[in-house]
Amino acid sequence: MAFQNKNLSVIAYANGFTLWHYAANETMATITASGYFDSVKTLMNTGDIVIINASDNTSIKKITVGANITVAALA
Repeated sequence: MAFQNKNLSVIAYANGFTLWHYAANETMATITASGYFDSVKTLMNTGDIVIINASDNTSIKKITVGANITVAALA
């Protein structure tokens, strides 16, 4: 299944930073694959955070915007 806008919401926004929430009946590996969030590339910024509720796990990830949007574990 592909990214769906209806599953993405903003929890908080301030000074160019956004805290996102995304929930879907897909695995964490699918949701965190490079490019999964590319259809909302103009909305997300490097340094934003996304809380992901996947079918097999829940995790907090940082967002990096480049050629594709990537998500990775918080350092």
